[in-house]
Amino acid sequence: MPATPAWPPKSAPRLFVDGPLAQGATLALEGPQAHYLGRVMRVSEGDAVVLCDDITGEWAARVAGAGKRDVMLTVETRLRPREAVPDFTLCAALLKKDRFDLVLEKACELGVAAIQPVLTRRCVADKLNLDRARAILVEAAEQCARTALPAVHTPVKLDALLKAWPDTRTLFFADEAGGEAAAAQFAAFSGPAALLTGPEGGFDEAERAAIRALPQARAIALGPRILRGETAAIAATALWMGTAGDW
Repeated sequence: MPATPAWPPKSAPRLFVDGPLAQGATLALEGPQAHYLGRVMRVSEGDAVVLCDDITGEWAARVAGAGKRDVMLTVETRLRPREAVPDFTLCAALLKKDRFDLVLEKACELGVAAIQPVLTRRCVADKLNLDRARAILVEAAEQCARTALPAVHTPVKLDALLKAWPDTRTLFFADEAGGEAAAAQFAAFSGPAALLTGPEGGFDEAERAAIRALPQARAIALGPRILRGETAAIAATALWMGTAGDW
């Protein structure tokens, strides 16, 4: 006898939706999500769709009806609970739009819990469209099969970030002027952590002194080469995940 096809198939589209989801629930999707399912993926009645709600986890749903402007789904089976996420926040200095878009996308793929954009004296950009940033994170999470969305916060000035820094969270500071080897520092500390990376022009001396004065800050070096802001954020996050995270 032929093998029973896997349910849902690996080719099933994935979407984040407002939750919480539950077995037997019905959803009516409209707007861009309905357009994506109906016009791009061309789903029809009976097809599988994988849904995530950032609360209960990942669910298999079935298309109950596909119209021109909406798609009806019936939730059938929970596939996975919401993933456990390492308590790691990326505090990245705000970069030019395309470069910060890359940071958002890759930080999500790498598994961060939260992203805190930071405004420094040498930042070229000073604003972030939060709705657009969240859309980038949702798309990245759908592509890499995450069941948890990173939180993205309103940009904050560096001095305000340091002033409100919690006592219990280590702040690893990517300092182009020098620090301890990043892998060794990551391995030496456990518990809640964050990584602070700089803008296109780096931190100025006053900012560097203020960061180093924070008791929870640990200066780290990311090798012998000067890295772009987006490269430093992505590379150091990957290294932390491989050393102290869930890799």
